[in-house]
Amino acid sequence: MILCFLDALKNQPFWAVGLFLLGFLSFFKTCIALLRWVYVSFLRPRKNLKKYGAWALVTGPTDGIGKAFAFELAREGLNLVLVGRNVDKLDDISREIRSKYAKIETKTVVVDFSGDLSEGVKKIGEAIEALDVGILINNVGVSYPYARYFHEVDDELLKNLIKVNVEGTTKVTQVVLPGMIGRKRGAIINIGSGAATVIPSDPLYAVYAASKA
Repeated sequence: MILCFLDALKNQPFWAVGLFLLGFLSFFKTCIALLRWVYVSFLRPRKNLKKYGAWALVTGPTDGIGKAFAFELAREGLNLVLVGRNVDKLDDISREIRSKYAKIETKTVVVDFSGDLSEGVKKIGEAIEALDVGILINNVGVSYPYARYFHEVDDELLKNLIKVNVEGTTKVTQVVLPGMIGRKRGAIINIGSGAATVIPSDPLYAVYAASKA
Protein backbone atom coordinates (compact mmCIF):
# COMPACT_ATOMS: atom_id res chain seq x y z
CA MET A 1 0.00 0.00 0.00
CA ILE A 2 2.79 2.40 0.91
CA LEU A 3 4.61 1.59 -2.36
CA CYS A 4 1.46 2.26 -4.35
CA PHE A 5 0.96 5.53 -2.54
CA LEU A 6 4.56 6.62 -3.21
CA ASP A 7 4.20 5.62 -6.83
CA ALA A 8 1.02 7.71 -7.12
CA LEU A 9 2.83 10.62 -5.49
CA LYS A 10 5.49 10.52 -8.21
CA ASN A 11 2.87 11.37 -10.81
CA GLN A 12 1.75 14.49 -8.97
CA PRO A 13 3.05 18.01 -9.81
CA PHE A 14 5.89 19.38 -7.71
CA TRP A 15 3.69 21.89 -5.87
CA ALA A 16 1.24 19.15 -4.83
CA VAL A 17 4.08 17.01 -3.45
CA GLY A 18 5.39 20.04 -1.57
CA LEU A 19 1.98 20.71 -0.01
CA PHE A 20 1.66 17.05 0.94
CA LEU A 21 5.06 17.11 2.67
CA LEU A 22 4.18 20.30 4.56
CA GLY A 23 0.90 18.77 5.67
CA PHE A 24 2.61 15.54 6.71
CA LEU A 25 5.23 17.43 8.74
CA SER A 26 2.51 19.48 10.43
CA PHE A 27 0.55 16.33 11.26
CA PHE A 28 3.70 14.60 12.54
CA LYS A 29 4.53 17.61 14.75
CA THR A 30 1.00 17.58 16.20
CA CYS A 31 1.24 13.84 16.93
CA ILE A 32 4.57 14.31 18.72
CA ALA A 33 3.13 17.15 20.81
CA LEU A 34 0.08 15.02 21.70
CA LEU A 35 2.23 12.03 22.68
CA ARG A 36 4.47 14.27 24.78
CA TRP A 37 1.41 15.70 26.57
CA VAL A 38 0.11 12.19 27.31
CA TYR A 39 3.52 11.17 28.68
CA VAL A 40 3.96 14.28 30.83
CA SER A 41 0.38 14.22 32.13
CA PHE A 42 -0.14 10.49 32.74
CA LEU A 43 3.00 8.38 32.31
CA ARG A 44 6.00 10.34 33.57
CA PRO A 45 7.29 9.13 36.97
CA ARG A 46 6.30 11.31 39.93
CA LYS A 47 8.97 13.79 41.05
CA ASN A 48 10.35 13.80 44.57
CA LEU A 49 9.80 17.47 45.38
CA LYS A 50 11.86 17.30 48.57
CA LYS A 51 15.01 16.93 46.48
CA TYR A 52 14.68 20.63 45.64
CA GLY A 53 14.70 21.62 49.30
CA ALA A 54 12.87 21.21 52.58
CA TRP A 55 10.75 24.35 52.23
CA ALA A 56 8.39 25.82 49.63
CA LEU A 57 7.22 29.43 49.42
CA VAL A 58 3.71 30.17 48.14
CA THR A 59 2.31 33.64 47.49
CA GLY A 60 -1.45 34.10 47.62
CA PRO A 61 -1.98 30.79 49.50
CA THR A 62 -5.28 31.52 51.23
CA ASP A 63 -7.70 30.84 48.36
CA GLY A 64 -8.10 28.99 45.07
CA ILE A 65 -5.06 27.70 43.22
CA GLY A 66 -2.61 29.01 45.83
CA LYS A 67 -4.40 27.16 48.62
CA ALA A 68 -4.48 23.97 46.54
CA PHE A 69 -0.74 24.27 45.91
CA ALA A 70 -0.06 24.79 49.62
CA PHE A 71 -1.94 21.62 50.62
CA GLU A 72 -0.39 19.57 47.82
CA LEU A 73 3.13 20.65 48.76
CA ALA A 74 2.42 19.86 52.42
CA ARG A 75 1.15 16.43 51.37
CA GLU A 76 4.49 15.91 49.63
CA GLY A 77 6.27 16.63 52.92
CA LEU A 78 7.48 20.19 52.31
CA ASN A 79 7.41 22.85 55.01
CA LEU A 80 5.72 26.06 53.90
CA VAL A 81 6.33 29.79 53.90
CA LEU A 82 2.90 31.33 53.26
CA VAL A 83 2.90 34.91 51.95
CA GLY A 84 -0.26 36.99 51.73
CA ARG A 85 -1.85 40.24 52.87
CA ASN A 86 -4.59 38.96 55.22
CA VAL A 87 -3.11 37.89 58.55
CA ASP A 88 -6.29 36.11 59.69
CA LYS A 89 -6.56 34.05 56.51
CA LEU A 90 -2.86 33.21 56.70
CA ASP A 91 -3.27 31.99 60.28
CA ASP A 92 -6.32 29.94 59.27
CA ILE A 93 -4.60 28.18 56.37
CA SER A 94 -1.53 27.60 58.50
CA ARG A 95 -3.63 25.91 61.19
CA GLU A 96 -5.49 23.84 58.61
CA ILE A 97 -2.28 22.54 57.11
CA ARG A 98 -0.65 21.75 60.46
CA SER A 99 -3.77 19.99 61.72
CA LYS A 100 -3.88 17.79 58.60
CA TYR A 101 -0.11 17.25 58.29
CA ALA A 102 1.29 17.21 61.81
CA LYS A 103 4.95 17.04 60.79
CA ILE A 104 4.80 20.09 58.54
CA GLU A 105 6.17 23.42 59.73
CA THR A 106 4.67 26.68 58.47
CA LYS A 107 5.74 30.30 58.52
CA THR A 108 3.51 33.21 57.58
CA VAL A 109 4.67 36.52 56.12
CA VAL A 110 2.19 39.38 55.78
CA VAL A 111 2.79 41.30 52.55
CA ASP A 112 0.39 43.55 50.65
CA PHE A 113 1.65 43.27 47.08
CA SER A 114 -0.23 46.42 46.12
CA GLY A 115 1.55 48.33 48.90
CA ASP A 116 5.20 48.91 49.78
CA LEU A 117 6.91 46.09 47.92
CA SER A 118 10.40 46.97 49.11
CA GLU A 119 9.33 46.49 52.73
CA GLY A 120 7.39 43.33 51.87
CA VAL A 121 10.29 41.77 49.99
CA LYS A 122 12.59 42.62 52.89
CA LYS A 123 10.26 40.74 55.26
CA ILE A 124 10.27 37.72 52.93
CA GLY A 125 14.07 37.78 52.76
CA GLU A 126 14.36 37.85 56.54
CA ALA A 127 11.85 35.00 56.91
CA ILE A 128 13.67 32.65 54.51
CA GLU A 129 17.24 33.63 55.32
CA ALA A 130 18.01 30.42 57.23
CA LEU A 131 15.60 28.18 55.31
CA ASP A 132 16.27 25.71 52.50
CA VAL A 133 13.61 27.05 50.12
CA GLY A 134 13.61 24.76 47.11
CA ILE A 135 10.28 25.61 45.47
CA LEU A 136 8.70 29.00 44.78
CA ILE A 137 5.08 29.30 43.65
CA ASN A 138 4.40 32.83 42.38
CA ASN A 139 0.62 32.65 42.57
CA VAL A 140 -0.52 36.05 43.84
CA GLY A 141 -2.40 38.06 41.24
CA VAL A 142 -5.30 40.43 40.61
CA SER A 143 -7.61 41.10 37.69
CA TYR A 144 -10.37 43.54 36.78
CA PRO A 145 -13.51 43.48 38.96
CA TYR A 146 -15.44 43.19 35.67
CA ALA A 147 -14.75 43.31 31.92
CA ARG A 148 -13.95 46.74 30.50
CA TYR A 149 -12.34 48.41 27.52
CA PHE A 150 -8.72 49.48 27.86
CA HIS A 151 -9.57 53.20 27.95
CA GLU A 152 -12.00 52.54 30.80
CA VAL A 153 -9.35 51.04 33.11
CA ASP A 154 -8.66 53.68 35.76
CA ASP A 155 -5.10 54.56 36.69
CA GLU A 156 -5.28 53.12 40.21
CA LEU A 157 -6.44 49.70 39.00
CA LEU A 158 -3.84 49.74 36.22
CA LYS A 159 -1.09 50.58 38.68
CA ASN A 160 -2.12 47.89 41.18
CA LEU A 161 -2.56 45.20 38.54
CA ILE A 162 0.90 45.71 37.07
CA LYS A 163 2.46 46.08 40.51
CA VAL A 164 0.98 42.83 41.84
CA ASN A 165 1.13 40.64 38.73
CA VAL A 166 4.44 41.79 37.26
CA GLU A 167 6.51 43.62 39.84
CA GLY A 168 5.41 41.39 42.73
CA THR A 169 6.33 38.19 40.89
CA THR A 170 9.66 39.69 39.80
CA LYS A 171 10.65 40.97 43.24
CA VAL A 172 9.75 37.75 45.09
CA THR A 173 11.73 35.72 42.56
CA GLN A 174 14.65 38.10 42.98
CA VAL A 175 14.81 37.53 46.75
CA VAL A 176 14.33 33.73 46.61
CA LEU A 177 16.54 32.90 43.63
CA PRO A 178 20.01 33.58 45.16
CA GLY A 179 19.51 30.80 47.72
CA MET A 180 18.57 28.35 44.98
CA ILE A 181 21.61 29.33 42.95
CA GLY A 182 23.84 28.91 45.99
CA ARG A 183 22.47 25.44 46.69
CA LYS A 184 22.42 24.58 42.95
CA ARG A 185 18.84 23.33 43.07
CA GLY A 186 15.34 24.73 43.03
CA ALA A 187 12.16 25.14 41.01
CA ILE A 188 10.07 28.23 40.27
CA ILE A 189 6.47 28.13 39.05
CA ASN A 190 4.80 31.34 37.88
CA ILE A 191 1.03 30.97 37.67
CA GLY A 192 -0.24 32.38 34.37
CA SER A 193 -3.73 32.46 32.92
CA GLY A 194 -5.69 31.06 30.03
CA ALA A 195 -6.41 34.71 29.21
CA ALA A 196 -2.82 34.97 27.96
CA THR A 197 -2.63 31.67 26.06
CA VAL A 198 -5.99 30.21 25.08
CA ILE A 199 -7.35 33.64 24.10
CA PRO A 200 -4.32 35.87 23.39
CA SER A 201 -4.92 39.47 24.47
CA ASP A 202 -8.25 38.39 26.04
CA PRO A 203 -10.73 41.06 24.86
CA LEU A 204 -11.89 43.41 27.64
CA TYR A 205 -9.11 42.10 29.92
CA ALA A 206 -6.14 43.25 27.83
CA VAL A 207 -3.84 44.51 30.61
CA TYR A 208 -4.51 41.48 32.81
CA ALA A 209 -3.77 39.14 29.88
CA ALA A 210 -0.55 41.01 29.12
CA SER A 211 0.57 40.84 32.75
CA LYS A 212 0.03 37.06 32.76
CA ALA A 213 1.51 36.31 29.34
